[in-house]
Amino acid sequence: MKQPEALEKLVRITVSEDKMVAYLEFEKTDDDFGCSEEQLLRYLKANGIKYGIQQDTVRRFAQNPIEYARSRTPIAYGEKPEHGRDGKIVLAFDLNNKGPHPRETEDGKVDYKDITRLNNVKKGQLIATREPALPGRSGTAVTGQEIPCKAGKEARFKVGKNVIVIGEETAMYAAIDGLVTVTDKGKLNVFPVYEINGNVDYSIGNINFVGTVIIRGQVLTGFKIMAAGDIRVTGGVEGASLEAGGSIEIMGGIIGYNKGLVKAGCNVKSSFIQDGNVEAGADVIVSQSIMHSSVRAGKDVLCNGAKGLIVGGHVQAGETVTARTIGNPMSTATVIEVGVLPELRNELATLRTHLKEMMSGLDKTEKALVLMDQLASQGKLSQDKLAMRSRLTLSKKSSLRELDTMKERILEIEKTLEDTGKAKVKVIKTIYGGSKIVIGRYTRFIKDPVSHISFYYSEGDISMSAYV
Repeated sequence: MKQPEALEKLVRITVSEDKMVAYLEFEKTDDDFGCSEEQLLRYLKANGIKYGIQQDTVRRFAQNPIEYARSRTPIAYGEKPEHGRDGKIVLAFDLNNKGPHPRETEDGKVDYKDITRLNNVKKGQLIATREPALPGRSGTAVTGQEIPCKAGKEARFKVGKNVIVIGEETAMYAAIDGLVTVTDKGKLNVFPVYEINGNVDYSIGNINFVGTVIIRGQVLTGFKIMAAGDIRVTGGVEGASLEAGGSIEIMGGIIGYNKGLVKAGCNVKSSFIQDGNVEAGADVIVSQSIMHSSVRAGKDVLCNGAKGLIVGGHVQAGETVTARTIGNPMSTATVIEVGVLPELRNELATLRTHLKEMMSGLDKTEKALVLMDQLASQGKLSQDKLAMRSRLTLSKKSSLRELDTMKERILEIEKTLEDTGKAKVKVIKTIYGGSKIVIGRYTRFIKDPVSHISFYYSEGDISMSAYV
């Protein structure tokens, strides 16, 4: 049997890229090779292997090394880190549970006899609790090095109006009697409710209310309703403007007459939209049809009821558009755009314009400073010019900081606009020629009718697959 010095010549220790596994393998075989457990352990430690050594494997190797001559054998295992768990806000009740809704028949008609009940709270009632984050546990590489874990992020209450957070931000309670409402940035609020038992017309006038507004009738042409909470209309909206920090529900549908605006921080729900202009921070949900309208949703547009028709106009969604039918046999131009957040595109355009203006101003400042530095070197800089140079130097530093911030924001928005992983257009029944699908920066024109299809971005193009 050869001396254990042959370990260095015959046996090699390798470590996986993540340092979680160490392997033992023969560079070349020698039937006379042999070593003890202690010698192999010293060799492992000499090669930096200090953690997770498999004693059973060491023992078997020492007893019969030739058994491992033709294999790459794991000899040590590290311990992976256990990442922490993010904290979360737990609501005391389901905000999506609005109680009985008007019964909707298969053809999309609504029975208004059973009116939606609101989810009210009493002063002092618990709204939500906060579960703390868990810190996690570090791991250890086979080399003995600590592998840091990712700590869980603490959740924070998004505090709106008329709510109280007590103690060490562990619970939130209602400060008044009212309706709990989630507004555009996820803030929890308790709003009082303002009801109109009839139409919004000249006898009522425009409404601007800090809470939730319920209209048990129609909203007629030219009138405006603004609400910090939700807006609910049991009738229809005709050429009017509605704006809510929360959600808007219009049971009788929207006829926009190409004027007015229905805009919600969260969702807009309507039986139909015709010649309308609708914007939602989250979803637009339509049971019957969207016709010749401009519709924008931060997340999804859902028009998948019994009729489920989108024809004419321009429909935009941050993630998904789902419809039963898109376009018509007459090839009416219909644009469906997903993977786009309109407000981000507008912000990007504004930032680029401002960046250009600032770069021009900075260039003028630098040229003026160069001129003053030349005068200073010649001893010709007056006290007024000296003060001006100081002001210009401070202005330059401030502008450079602002430019860095703007450039970071531009890159952030551009990255968001390129993230089209969730962007899809889903057609339950048929999409007709004349329709145009836009996903992120890519466009596809539909020439012939296609049925039961989904559109999505893949490898630099818009691809299609069967709708399931």
